[in-house]
Amino acid sequence: MQSTLVMLKVAKGAPLETLSGIQNSDPRVYGRFVDPGHGKDVAYVLIHPTNNFMNHYLVDPLAQRGRAVLAMNTRYSGSDSMLIMERAIQDLGAGMRFLREQGFKKIVLIGNSGGGSLTAFYQQQAEKLTITDTPDGKPIDIKQEDLPPADNLAILAAHCGRAATLTDSLDPAVIDEYDPNKTDEELDMYAPGHALPYDHAWLERYRQQQKARNERLTQHALDLIANSPAGDEAFTVYRTKADPRTLDLTIDPSDRKAGAIWGDASTVNRQANGLGRFCTARSFLSQWSLRLTRAHGPRCLADTRVSTLIMGYTADQAVFPANIAEWAEAAKGRSEEYTVRGAGHYPQNKPELVEEIAKTLVAWGG
Repeated sequence: MQSTLVMLKVAKGAPLETLSGIQNSDPRVYGRFVDPGHGKDVAYVLIHPTNNFMNHYLVDPLAQRGRAVLAMNTRYSGSDSMLIMERAIQDLGAGMRFLREQGFKKIVLIGNSGGGSLTAFYQQQAEKLTITDTPDGKPIDIKQEDLPPADNLAILAAHCGRAATLTDSLDPAVIDEYDPNKTDEELDMYAPGHALPYDHAWLERYRQQQKARNERLTQHALDLIANSPAGDEAFTVYRTKADPRTLDLTIDPSDRKAGAIWGDASTVNRQANGLGRFCTARSFLSQWSLRLTRAHGPRCLADTRVSTLIMGYTADQAVFPANIAEWAEAAKGRSEEYTVRGAGHYPQNKPELVEEIAKTLVAWGG
């Protein structure tokens, strides 16, 4: 079994927007390509907007079943502070072109976690390209031939998109975006006065105010762009781990445990490196803005014709049953659903569940 690091040449007109002149003049992204040498019938692709998926828990199990696997990064690996989703699909296109040039007849895109919205966005544009600019209005040069479509799309434990998952986790108690300690205690889900389960009317108000905060942040980003000589500015988004489902298991019930994946939820809410904590105004509009992002996974998936596998993990603390249901509705009539009992968002510590996931993928995708 051969495992190689591959350099993937990004299409012309897709500068990496870094301080490196080499990267901008000849942009490359990277991937781990594992080829068991069993022919060119099918290859699987794993990708995430910012996480390094070269060591993803499915690479070896799929390869051991005789399937070629490309686990690749985008240009934003390790940091989402400048992530432009429209650029990320160009990076994925480089990986898809590589596999087609290798002669693979069928390509199955795997959208795991945050990779779900990226792969659905990619497939939408690969089937019918509509993008001519980024959400802040800057022209972007994407050609249809730069985005070879996938043959199948597998959505595994995927949230509905970065804007949706951030909004579900935005702390609406924040009343001053420059000072996270100024809060409306009535809307603080961690305040001692809010007993579990949360009051239904309070929850409705809470969700409305989360959307209102996202809209304020969107307008803030637009104002920064309009008033900046450089056309962009950096800013910080405070307190971004406040989804009531994290503590109240009666909301969207599943087998998950209460609390955040990364520790105490109230601590994660305020920690320095939280969800969406650092970003530029341009990147906020592309990935985090409910109003302006184009990368809402289920909406993108609904625009495609691709056969889809929707897989949910019942002990997932980051992706909830309502998210999986939204994906399934978007692909209604051309999808299969599969539930992995007892799997958390990162199930690699349970080898038997990883084997179950890989076996299911191969039985469905070929």
